Parts: sequence; C-alpha cells; structure tokens
Amino acid sequence: VHFPDTERAEWLNKTVKHMWPFICQFIEKLFRETIEPAVRGANTHLSTFSFTKVDVGQQPLRINGVKVYTENVDKRQIILDLQISFVGNCEIDLEIKRYFCRAGVKSIQIHGTMRVILEPLIGDMPLVGALSIFFLRKPLLEINWTGLTNLLDVPGLNGLSDTIILDIISNYLVLPNRITVPLVSEVQIAQLRFPVPKGVLRIHFIEAQDLQGKDTYLKGLVKGKSDPYGIIRVGNQIFQSRVIKENLSPKWNEVYEALVYEHPGQELEIELFDEDPDKDDFLGSLMIDLLEVEKERLLDEWFTLDEVPKGKLHLRLEWLTLMPNASNLDKVLTDIKADKDQANDGLSSALLILYLDSARNLPSGKKISSNPNPVVQMSVGHKAQESKIRYKTNEPVWEENFTFFIHNPKRQDLEVEVRDEQHQCSLGNLKVPLSQLLTSEDMTVSQRFQLSNSGPNSTIKMKIALRVLHLEKQERPPDHQHSAQVKRPSVSKEGRKTSIKSHMSGSPGPGGSNTAPSTPVIGGSDKPGMEEKAQPPEAGPQGLHDLGRSSSSLLASPGHISVKEPTPSIASDISLPIATQELRQRLRQLENGTTLGQSPLGQIQLTIRHSSQRNKLIVVVHACRNLIAFSEDGSDPYVRMYLLPDKRRSGRRKTHVSKKTLNPVFDQSFDFSVSLPEVQRRTLDVAVKNSGGFLSKDKGLLGKVLVALASEELAKGWTQWYDLTEDGTRPQAMT
Repeated sequence: VHFPDTERAEWLNKTVKHMWPFICQFIEKLFRETIEPAVRGANTHLSTFSFTKVDVGQQPLRINGVKVYTENVDKRQIILDLQISFVGNCEIDLEIKRYFCRAGVKSIQIHGTMRVILEPLIGDMPLVGALSIFFLRKPLLEINWTGLTNLLDVPGLNGLSDTIILDIISNYLVLPNRITVPLVSEVQIAQLRFPVPKGVLRIHFIEAQDLQGKDTYLKGLVKGKSDPYGIIRVGNQIFQSRVIKENLSPKWNEVYEALVYEHPGQELEIELFDEDPDKDDFLGSLMIDLLEVEKERLLDEWFTLDEVPKGKLHLRLEWLTLMPNASNLDKVLTDIKADKDQANDGLSSALLILYLDSARNLPSGKKISSNPNPVVQMSVGHKAQESKIRYKTNEPVWEENFTFFIHNPKRQDLEVEVRDEQHQCSLGNLKVPLSQLLTSEDMTVSQRFQLSNSGPNSTIKMKIALRVLHLEKQERPPDHQHSAQVKRPSVSKEGRKTSIKSHMSGSPGPGGSNTAPSTPVIGGSDKPGMEEKAQPPEAGPQGLHDLGRSSSSLLASPGHISVKEPTPSIASDISLPIATQELRQRLRQLENGTTLGQSPLGQIQLTIRHSSQRNKLIVVVHACRNLIAFSEDGSDPYVRMYLLPDKRRSGRRKTHVSKKTLNPVFDQSFDFSVSLPEVQRRTLDVAVKNSGGFLSKDKGLLGKVLVALASEELAKGWTQWYDLTEDGTRPQAMT
C-alpha cells in the first residue's frame, strides 16, 4: 500500500470558514431537534431537559491535512483521511427545570483523523451515491464543563462521571460506528449500513522474555521482578491479559479475537505494564501494521519491544478471511476442536453479522392505551447484546449493526427478544437456528420475521449473515524468508507505524504455537463502552486509568536503537552546544549576504493546555513551516520535546519523521503528567531535528523554541506559531 504524504488544504479551510455560520445553524438544529428529544425520552427524571443556548463559537473547525488513498482501494470508492482540529470557545447551556439544575459547556477540543468514504461512485450526477464518516481511532477530546457537579447530582445521571461521558462520546465516533449520509435515493443504503469486516485477527498472546524488573526493595537497592500484564488494542476493541506475579518471563497463553473493519490505517497496538498498587509502570510497546499480517496470513514470532531497553514478546497472529460459503466449515471446526458438548465456548469458527432494521405492529405491553418503549436483546450462547431504546412507538426503526463470534454454527441459535423497557415485559421473541443460514444463498437471510408470544401481525425486520473464519495457507516458494524481511511498515511516510524489529527465535519454548490456550479469552464487543466494562477486576481504578494512556506514545516511537539505559541516551538529544554551532554556521552559509527575514529557521505551530481533570499538560504538535533544507532533497524533520528540567529518556516525547519536506504536518498529541502549580515553574523544550540515519552526517538540529509555562492562560490553552531559533531563545538579529 502506498501512503502518499498528507497535503495541506487551505482552500478547504477557507470554504469551511465561509460555511461556518450555516454549519452552526445545522448543529443547533441537531441539538434541539434530535439530541434534546432523545435525552428527554431516555429517563423520566430528564423529561424537563432543554438546551437554553447553543452557540458553537466563531472559531471554525480546521482541517490540517488531507490524505487521499489511490492504491489498493476499490475502484468504486474514494477514501480520504482528514486531520481535523477544533478548538472552540462555545456556549452550550442546558437546564433540567424539575431539579432547578443548570449546566453547560464553555469549550470543546477535538483532534483526530476523520475518515471520509465516498461510495459507491455512480455514472449519474452527483457521481457519489453516499458518504460515510467515522474516526479510525478515538480522537483526543476535551470538554470544559460548567456546573457539571450539579448535573451529576440529578437522579439517573449520578452513576456517570466526566471521564465516562468523554468515553461514551469518543467511542460513539469510532469504528464500527459511522455516520452514513445518502446522496442518491436509489442507492442501496442497506448495503452501506451492513458493513462486513475485512477480516478477523486472532491474537495468541503467548509469552514474554527478559522484561525489565520494575519492583525494587530496600529503598531501591535491590532490583526485584515485575508483575506484567498486557493491553491489546485494535480500533476501539481493547483486551487486557491477566497479571502474572513476579515474573520477568511470563507465560500468558491467552487468545483474543478482534474485528478488522478498515485498512490501510488500522494497527495492532500492544503495551505491557507492571502492575503496582499506585501507578502501573510501562514495560514496552509494539505496533504492527495489519496489512502485513493480512499478507502473511500467519505470523509466529518473537518481537523486540519498543521504547524500552530490553524485552521481547512472543505472538502468534492469524488473519482469518470471511468466507460466504460453508465448504471449509468442517475443517475449521476440527482445527479449533469445536467439542460437541461445549457449543458456546472456545475459539470461533464463524462470524454472525446482524443488521437490525425495524419492527411493526408491536403489542402495547402492560398498558393497553400507551405505546411501548421497545428495545431488542440478542444473544448467541453466553454472548448478549442490546439495541438502543426507541420511545413511545409500536413501529420502531433501529438501523443498527451487531456482530457475534460463533463457536459452532451447527449447534447454536440466535435468540432475539423485543422488550418494553418502561414496564420490563416481553413484547415477543424469536429463535433462529444458525444451521438454517448454512443452507441459505450466500449464507444470508434478509426478511421480516414473525415474532412468537406477540401480536398476530408483529414482525421484526433483520438481515443476518454468517461468514466462516478461514485461515488461508499462503503458497510460498521454498526460499521464502518468513516475514522478518516482509513485515517492515515504513517509518517514513506514515510515521505512525514503528518498524517491526523481529527475529525468529531458535526455540519458542513451552507454551508455543502448538499448545492449546489454557484460558481462551475471546473479546470484541461491538457496543461502545462495553470494552471498558469487560476488563478483569485486577485493573482497579489505576489500571483502568492506564487504558487511557496516551496512544501518542505508541504513535510516535520511531524504531529506536535498543541500548542499555544511559540517561540521557546518546541517540536522544543532539541539541547540544556543538549542534547549535553547526546550525549557526549553516545559517550564515544560507544567508550569504542576503536577508533571511523575521524567522530564518521557520516556525512551529503548537497547542499547549493544562487539563486539571486529567492532571496533565497536553501539547499538540500541529505543523512546521519554512524549515531550512539539510540537503538538496530538503529535510526529514521530526519534533522532540522535554519538560525541563527533566531530560531523562522517559521524559522525552517524539513525533514521527516526515520525509523530504520543509513544511511537515504532524498533528500528534502528547501529554506530561504534572500538576498546574508545578507546570507553571517548568519550561517546555521543543526541538525540530533532521532524522538522517543513525550516526549519519545529515543528523542534526533544525531549530529550537523554549516555551515558559508560567502563564495564567494555561488552563484555557492556546494555539500559536513560534519562531524557531538556534538555541530556543527569542529571535535576535543576525550579525
């Protein structure tokens, strides 16, 4: 897959700016006509809920870069990635009259990559049939509330908190949730609203070796062991392994299954932590491009962990293709040992995809005079999912998607029950044996099903499809080098993916690929917010906090050299006096008798803000402009930051490398755990550097800026262009 560089789109920003008043009108309608009635109907305590003011502010949404995918995409679709930032001083006021409660939002920040898919392309105007919008990964979302404590005291809301609300909103924006806007009525929108995953990733989380010992005894004199556990992410699916006590070579032998909806763009992210009573210590991370796994089909390797001096992780990754016929089912059932007595547990042989459309003529429930609040509960074996509630109607429309992992479709049933949420009574039910789908055309059924124990004409409309999960064996030439050479996602273009430093282990040791997992842990809930609830109890409050560990540490780690931990390490900071002298010399050569202007080294755009709720300093590195060229090809810039006086390696933050450009766009967010009084005594040291190879003559400093953080505005935050200089001090006239 070719990842073209992100392009600036100032024309788009000018267009959005011009349209912003009309976009604001649409947002106000959305709040008043859609969100307000939905909140009122959600709970009897909220029946007097209303928005008293909706003002999104004058500052328009900003698109920092656009990437168009041109290769390895369907000819009938266009895929765009928009890097968006919205830093808005808005006023959204709400009240619940019954409880005399007033609250509101005074500022919102969103930073993330929004994917826009135009499909299908058609031969009539307007050429595009429909538009789908979603975020590939959770965007960085910050909301500054007023009166939140009053709001959380209202019955029905008292179980929530600021972080839970942010999580619910963030998850709603991420795959598999998507907004579909039909542009042509004839387009089969059902096809767009029935997204079939590209594949399923089965992750055998086997073992690790040579991890760092983080626990210490006798006030640090004696190095101990660690209590390692892993957090695995694919999109918004999060899995957490069990904790292995006091072991630097833990064996987990756990298995997880995750849906992969979209690539290019999705990765497998793994972080290892040492469980501690206070704050869990970081033991290393790994990021694997799923496109590489799909090519290889099966990887069983030891991977060197990134961002730590030592440690490696043994994974077996299987890419399972979704087959629309049952020809391979018996072989798959044999391979996963689908025991006849255990129809509901174990590895999955198939995936059930369900599109819940609508219901008709539902009975009225307990009160004959009133319409019910219907909700649908679906279950296969021990796995259950639930639709959204529709209020006061006997003809509800849901238009929701669900997926279930199926152990043995020959022996399992899909059970569907429609319930009245208000009176907690059944409105009808239905049982569909999955074996019925095996004999259907394309293993798909789309129809209105008659409900049992319901009204005489009560029906529910669903589309259900079964797909067999098949591990295809790759035909390989005898001299094929197994994946160690193949699986190297580029550090340069996309930057987010670290190169996978893998080597085949001579002896996988016990618990290798052939042993069956002792406790298969299968996950992958489709419902937003379910992943967090499914975490094992070991996580505790602090463990759950670490689930929210900034993914920027994963996104921004170029594959660095694993060395013993000198502090600071030799590869970390070249902004030393000698680098400053070299830069000054290069500036004089560039100037060569001409005037270089106000900011000869160019500028960097940063958003800096302190979040009191998260107790963190948040820095978003947006872009640089007019950098100096290191060679005739330009420069390969990246940004390195420290929060002075801390210059340890663990305190360093780095963006990805942007190749051959003097105007790189990063749009990466980083955070430093530090309180507001403390951060106001600190200085942010930001250096823009040229990557070059390790120890290459082209490695060096492109410019620095030192930002004093003793500002009253830090809690609100600001976005600003800073002039780069040789040593980070204010720009001085060149001599």
